[in-house]
Amino acid sequence: MTLSIERCTAVDLDNLVQISKDTFIAAFETQNDPEDFKKYMDFAFSKEKLQSELENKSTQFYFVFDHKEKIGYIKLNKGEAQTDINDTDSLELERIYVIQSHQGRGIGEWLLQQVKQLAHKEGLNYVWLGVWEKNKAAIRFYLKHGFVKFGTHPYYIGKDKQTDWLMRLDV
Repeated sequence: MTLSIERCTAVDLDNLVQISKDTFIAAFETQNDPEDFKKYMDFAFSKEKLQSELENKSTQFYFVFDHKEKIGYIKLNKGEAQTDINDTDSLELERIYVIQSHQGRGIGEWLLQQVKQLAHKEGLNYVWLGVWEKNKAAIRFYLKHGFVKFGTHPYYIGKDKQTDWLMRLDV
């Protein structure tokens, strides 16, 4: 396995839309109301929304590759682009997704290391994220890698108000 990350640019928009939809559907579709889920997907992963996020200087998307095969992506937010907190000393890891066929191979752990290095390089003090309280496997993963819960916030899938745990890791 030879892993690498590459920052996404405007020319990657179609690929970003596709992998965003594919990985989110695989992770959460069966656990949500179909109508709420469709509304969320149409909004959160529309070409227009992802294009505006790509153009935001405080948001960064990276594809992860195994050799030349695209196997996942991450989304990072700084400052005012963060979904909560908005602490200039922090980096939000808003999305971290690996396609199902490559899960369980240590890629998520490797990606966390890349995120920590990016945060450290930018002189930031901690990485934080929100994770759905019902996503027990992800919560165990983050706890295992040193994240601690420090609060909660609401997260909407359509009209369905869900609760995310807020977790942080000092870098």
